[in-house]
Amino acid sequence: MVSPVTGGSVSTSPSPSGLGGSGLGDVPLDRITLTGLRVRGRHGVLAAERELGQEFVVDAVIWLDVSEAARDDDVTRTVHYGELAEALAGIVGGPPMDLIETLAHRLVTACLRADRVMRAEVTVHKPAAPIPLPFGDVAVTVTRDRSTDPAPPVPPASDGR
Repeated sequence: MVSPVTGGSVSTSPSPSGLGGSGLGDVPLDRITLTGLRVRGRHGVLAAERELGQEFVVDAVIWLDVSEAARDDDVTRTVHYGELAEALAGIVGGPPMDLIETLAHRLVTACLRADRVMRAEVTVHKPAAPIPLPFGDVAVTVTRDRSTDPAPPVPPASDGR
């Protein structure tokens, strides 16, 4: 189902595999999906990528129980996907990282900051990656469960590149 407010989709699905340790037992989890978030960033190992920047595309899926929100018709009982989009855009548009793997990991960690989120999956697409051959897309997907998410990496000191 697509929300008329923000265009994100909300769907109900069975509990994703691997969530047995979440403490939810057999409670089904629902999904909020945000696809195609486009943000200009300066990520990459090449100096030109950091200087000129390029568009990154982010897809995010979060698993949570939205039954309270649906029952009470209350946005405070779910994850506000507009706020989630803003948080993810802030990371993509923020300080540069060498690897989109690092970027994807920081984005999935941001998704898990909401207490209601039990699992998150983020795909970072880099459609203008500096590859000297024709290609359709380069993407990295990171999936983490709340119970197994390691601490986020400490950002290195900026070297001014």
